[in-house]
Amino acid sequence: MPVAQCTGYAFNRTRHAYLATHLCIAQTHWSRLRGLMGRDAGSFPAGHGLWIEPSHGVHTFAMLFPIDVVYLDGDKVVIHLEENLQPWRVAPVRMRAASVLELPRQTLHATGTALGDEIEIGLEPRPEVCHT
Repeated sequence: MPVAQCTGYAFNRTRHAYLATHLCIAQTHWSRLRGLMGRDAGSFPAGHGLWIEPSHGVHTFAMLFPIDVVYLDGDKVVIHLEENLQPWRVAPVRMRAASVLELPRQTLHATGTALGDEIEIGLEPRPEVCHT
């Protein structure tokens, strides 16, 4: 995947749940255009994600599997969700969106992610959880 970095994470602060613990960042024109095209579902398992920034929407042209999509505003608050977006589709454009998270199918359901949730994007590996 032609992205600059794949060591980040996406954490839903509202639900206290990780959306992705292996988050790739797409910030160049080419990496945003390419996204997940041509990859198979096995290369995008639970825990993985692609953060496309900037973005107002996505397409699933040349994709081989469905995905969940989270639209974030400039404060990384969820403003729109697309669950189980099938291949060869165009998702709605949301002009208020500053970025979009592409996630494996069922991630939104498993984490309970909803409109208004606050998402933390970390560009470093996720912090270790301390159990004391």
